[in-house]
Amino acid sequence: MVLLTKAQNTMTDKKTQYRIKTKKLCYRLSSTVDQFKWLFKREVTPKAYILKNVDFEARPGEITAIAGASGAGKTTLLEIVAGMIPLSSSTAGQVIVNDQPMNAQHFRRVSGYVTQEEALFPLLTVEETLLYSARLRFHGGHQKATARVSELLRELGLQHVANVRIGSESNRGISGGEKRRVSIGVDLVHDPAVLLLDEPTSGLDSSSALDVALLLKTMASTQGKTIVLTIHQPGFRILELIDQILLLSNGTVIHNGPLHMLEQRLRYAGHSIPLQVNVLEFAIEVMEDLIIHVEESEIEYGEIEEEFKHVRPNSIIGNVHEDIVLYANPLFKEVFILGHRFSNIICRTKQLFAARIMQALLAGFVLGTIFMNAANDPRRAKLQTQIGFFAFSLTFLMSSATEGLPIYLQERRILMRETSRGAYRISSYVISNTLVFLPFLLGVALLYATPVYWLVGLRREIDGFLYFSLVVWMVILMSNSLVACFSALVPNFIMGTSLVAGLMGSFFLFSGFFIPKEDIPSYWTFMHYLSLFKYPLECFLINEYGGEQGRRRCLQSVGGDCILYGDWFLMQQGLKPSQKWINLGIMLGFIIGYRWLGFLILWYRSYRISK
Repeated sequence: MVLLTKAQNTMTDKKTQYRIKTKKLCYRLSSTVDQFKWLFKREVTPKAYILKNVDFEARPGEITAIAGASGAGKTTLLEIVAGMIPLSSSTAGQVIVNDQPMNAQHFRRVSGYVTQEEALFPLLTVEETLLYSARLRFHGGHQKATARVSELLRELGLQHVANVRIGSESNRGISGGEKRRVSIGVDLVHDPAVLLLDEPTSGLDSSSALDVALLLKTMASTQGKTIVLTIHQPGFRILELIDQILLLSNGTVIHNGPLHMLEQRLRYAGHSIPLQVNVLEFAIEVMEDLIIHVEESEIEYGEIEEEFKHVRPNSIIGNVHEDIVLYANPLFKEVFILGHRFSNIICRTKQLFAARIMQALLAGFVLGTIFMNAANDPRRAKLQTQIGFFAFSLTFLMSSATEGLPIYLQERRILMRETSRGAYRISSYVISNTLVFLPFLLGVALLYATPVYWLVGLRREIDGFLYFSLVVWMVILMSNSLVACFSALVPNFIMGTSLVAGLMGSFFLFSGFFIPKEDIPSYWTFMHYLSLFKYPLECFLINEYGGEQGRRRCLQSVGGDCILYGDWFLMQQGLKPSQKWINLGIMLGFIIGYRWLGFLILWYRSYRISK
C-alpha cells in the first residue's frame, strides 16, 4: 500500500529536494470477472502480479531509469510513484518521500509527470502552450509567467520554434523531438523538484533522443532535480547519462544500481558482452540467467498473499490527511485564461469555425430558396410545407452540433491531466467553455436565421424575426450542451457520434411531428417531454401563427372562403400563446441541465484519478 501523510504547502517546497524510496512494493490486477462467475460460468483465475517486492531509491541530482522488456511493469511502477494509480487493496508496500510516507495529492503538485503520449493542443504555438500552462500553474501573475516561459524556451532549446504551432498528423508542425521537449516543458513551468517521465525517448530518432537525455541530465545536475524515467532501448550515449538503473522482469527487480555493477554481474554470470551491444540491451536478452541469481531473495507467492491479507481496505486510506487544495488563481482568473485558450483553438479550427459559419450561411440561403414564400399563398395549401420547413430546420441545427465532439474529446484528455495536477478547477473549464460558445453560436444562429427567415416568407415583423433567431440560438446551444455532456462520458469519437445520433433520432421521433402525443403509448410519453425537438417546434408554430396577426391570417381556403385561421390551427395543436416563453425557459433548463451533468461526469472522472 501507498501510505500518505500531510505535507507542507507547495510554495514552501519550491527549493526542497526529494528522495524517493519504495519498500516491498507489490501490485496485482484484481479480476472483474470473478465476482460474476455465476453468470459467466467461469472458474476463478489467480490474480496476476504486476509488481512483486520492488525496492528502489531515486536521489536528487540523479537520473534513475526503470528498464525492462515490454510488460515488465515499468509504467505501473512509475504511475504508483507519481501517485496516479488509485489506492486500493491491490497495492501493498510503501512509497517513502524524504523519509516520510508519501502524500499523493501533495506530491502530484510538487512533481511533474510526463506521459508517453503527448497531450498538447496542435493548434497552439510552442510559446502559447507553455504560457497557458504557466499562467494556470505559476504563482505570481502574467509577467512572472512570461519570464518563466522565456527562461524555459532557452533551457529547452525551443526559441527557434517558439511561434510555430505544435501540429498534428494532418497539419505539420514541430518535430517529434521538439514536441517531446514541449511536453516536458509543460510540466516544468512550476519548477517541480521531481520529474517523472514515461519513455521520453520512445519514437524519436537517435539524435532527438540524445537531446532529450542531455536536457534531463543538465536539469538533474545543475538544478538538483530528482528525475525518474522508464526506458526501453537506450543507446550507448544515453546510458552514460543515467546514474541508477532499476531492471525489472515480470515485476521482479533483477538489478538495482549503477550500470557498471550490472556489467560486473553479467560477467560474473559467465557472459561476454559483444562490442556492438550495450550492457542494458544484453542484460534484457539474457534476463533468465540473471533471474536465477535473485530467486533466493524473492518472497514466494504465498508470502505475498499473506501480506495482502493483512492489508485491509480501510487501512489503505486510513492514513490519508487531505490537504486544502490551493490553486494558483482564483476562479474568475481561471475562467478568463481557459476562455482565452479555448477561443484561440476554436478560431483556428477550420472545421468548426470557418466551415460552421459557411455551412450556416449557405444552408440559410439554400433552404430559403427551396421553401421560398411557402407561407404566403393559402390557395395552394402550403401549411404542411411550412411545418416541414420548421422540422427540417431543427434537424439541420441539431445534427450539425456533433462537429464540436472531436475538440471536446481532445480537451478532455488534457483536462484530466491538468486537473489531476491541480492546475485549475473543473468548474472553471465548464464555465469558460460555455461562455466562449455563447457569442460564437449566436453568430452562427444569426447567419442562418437572417436569410432563411425572409426568403421563406415567415411573419414579416421584426419581433417575429428576433424571436425566431432567439429560438435558433437556443436550439444550437441545447445541442452543443448535449454533445459537451456526452463527450465527457463516451470513450471515443465513434461511440460519441453513434450515441448522439441515436438520441437525436429518438428526440425527433417523439417530438409530436410524426406521432401526436395522444397516440404515443403511455410508457413512452416521458420521451415526448424529454425531446429537444418538441419545445422549439412549438415555439416556431406559436411565433408564426399566434398573436393578433394569427387571428386574421388564413392558412387554408376553399372557393375563396377561409376554413382555417392561425389561432384555430394552434388550438387544434393544443398550443397556447403563453407557451411561447414557457418553452424558452424549458430550453434554457435543458442547456443548464446538460452542462451541469457534464460537469458532474468530468468532476467524477477527475476525482477518481486524483484519489
